[in-house]
Amino acid sequence: MDWDDLRVFLAVAREEGLSPAGRRLGMDASTVGRRIARLETALGRVLFAKTPQGYALTAEGRQLVPHAEGAEAAAQGAGEAMAAPGGLTGQLRIGAPDGCANYLLPQICAGLVRDHPGLEVQIVALPRVFNLSRREADMAIAVSPPETGRAVIQKITDYQLHLAGHDDYLSAHPPIRTRADLRGHRMIGYIADMIFDRELDYLTETGTDHAALSSNSVSVQMQAIRAGAGLGIVHDFAIPFVPGVRRVLAQEIALTRAFFLIRHADDRRSDRLTRLAEAVATGVRREVARLQAVVDARG
Repeated sequence: MDWDDLRVFLAVAREEGLSPAGRRLGMDASTVGRRIARLETALGRVLFAKTPQGYALTAEGRQLVPHAEGAEAAAQGAGEAMAAPGGLTGQLRIGAPDGCANYLLPQICAGLVRDHPGLEVQIVALPRVFNLSRREADMAIAVSPPETGRAVIQKITDYQLHLAGHDDYLSAHPPIRTRADLRGHRMIGYIADMIFDRELDYLTETGTDHAALSSNSVSVQMQAIRAGAGLGIVHDFAIPFVPGVRRVLAQEIALTRAFFLIRHADDRRSDRLTRLAEAVATGVRREVARLQAVVDARG
């Protein structure tokens, strides 16, 4: 059995379609379809059933998945064994919510690719939970641990969030000394029906249930605050990147959340991914602490 055919099989199983699998593999959908047909002929089994939603694994296909994943792990292990001593190579895809992806991961990954020239890092910023079972990423950072699925979960660090506004907005509106003073101020936050994790429901902490301006991206929210559109809950670690934005009612409205690093359970056997996971986790801890110190020093 050709390992490369198994690689194509896994891509279709995870992406549930020929076209998305082809995009992941860098080949056209017709080629993917021919490779699947060749594998099914070689095995004498039908591995996928075509449905209106895409390609679904048959019972025989589901039986093949753990064997294909075992071959995948063996191939990765061989690559690690032949890599230069001490160096990390190959591709690493990290999924993360956009706050972490925009304000933390660029610095951390810059250090990784500098220290390991053979490493290619991809940062995927998505406002939703990543599906590691479909291999959407090699590892993911999340604001709450998953409740289902086979995963290795590691708490990275706590981080702080506060209500914040831009100096231009604050100077143009009445002073805010208590929560009661927030009445009448424009609030910025998440689109309510697009909050994908309960830990992101920030506005209730301010006593407000309505946002005058909302987005599913915390980076867009921060830029709206920078533009003077109103007040919003922001990550402390993001504040140093946006001149003029400062905390409001810092003693009264303070949130603590946590980042978790999540990996597929089978990846525990990979020394490479274990080393990369530790490097990412250590980098996030250090960067959160560094940026928090900058904000705290400003008061």
